[in-house]
Amino acid sequence: MHYVWWIVALLLIGGEVVLPGYFMLWIGIAAAAMGIVLLAVPDMGALAQAIVFGVFAFVSCFAYWKLVRPRIERVPHGNERLNRRGEQLVGQRFVLCEAIVNGRGKAKVGDGMWLVAGPDLPLGAPVEVIGIDGTTLRVKAVDVG
Repeated sequence: MHYVWWIVALLLIGGEVVLPGYFMLWIGIAAAAMGIVLLAVPDMGALAQAIVFGVFAFVSCFAYWKLVRPRIERVPHGNERLNRRGEQLVGQRFVLCEAIVNGRGKAKVGDGMWLVAGPDLPLGAPVEVIGIDGTTLRVKAVDVG
């Protein structure tokens, strides 16, 4: 009867492929473990099997939630802003390639130009990025000394 648990395990793990989310994977692992237990104790009753499977499923899902999931979701140090380029520019200094008039202008960033918002400044003035609003960099004037 152990093979029934292994079939259930394969169906659950296969279901995880169709509906990803890790939940069915860990219950499938619990079903596979139940098949191994039933191989060792072949005369276990149906109620005992259900109870042991429930415990295995709870323990495997809990282990995923507390041990595996935090490691998967952890962002390596230094990569917090990896896909948010604007935030990577905060604190850096650039030169205006279009004067800031009425609070809007452009600054040369690398080989491109970014929209900037800040106090009115002339063309060529150095600015420092102090924040970001969508795709517009908020800047302040930099004293050249």
